[in-house]
Amino acid sequence: MVATTDEPESNEIESIAGKNNFQCFHGNLNDVLDRFYQAAKNLKPDYVVRLTSDCPLIDPNYIDDLITKFLEKKVDYASNCLVPTLPDGMDAEIFKFSALESAWKEAVKKSDREHVTLYIRESGKFNVFSLEYPVDQSAFRLTLDTTEDYDLIKKLVTEVGENGTLNDFIESCKKNPEWAKINSKYERNEGLKKSLQNDKE
Repeated sequence: MVATTDEPESNEIESIAGKNNFQCFHGNLNDVLDRFYQAAKNLKPDYVVRLTSDCPLIDPNYIDDLITKFLEKKVDYASNCLVPTLPDGMDAEIFKFSALESAWKEAVKKSDREHVTLYIRESGKFNVFSLEYPVDQSAFRLTLDTTEDYDLIKKLVTEVGENGTLNDFIESCKKNPEWAKINSKYERNEGLKKSLQNDKE
């Protein structure tokens, strides 16, 4: 399911989703929690795996790993980016639909409405698991938020291909150390930090 905005521009996203046999839901631009909940509830799921559109290079092996750990731990929520050890751009979350529904009903702060799982992670009402890896690769930035991010991703996909693994992309960055400098000035989770600051103002 692709959960996009109700802006006219998102019709193009729906067209792409349809060509790839994905359902598409249009919802509120700023209340992303509501958009996500409304999109998910139509599927009547027990669990929801969340992938964001700014992670186009995400390695499916790490998604599978997260799902396995979530089911083993029997928690309400699990993520591989609470304490980041993977590069920015490999972020994945899984949670019970019941936790999402509770957050949708209870969350009131703007930051909680803008960032889908913030209430689940921070309210203290849910069992949360952080998946961390022994080798810290969090210094690498493989996300897509800026023009510089796009420039790097273009280079990586040209060299490695669309279906490269995380290891392929890391090795490519190591082989071309100047590439990693293209987007190195940006911090991880800048949007979240701004939202939390706005809550205080």
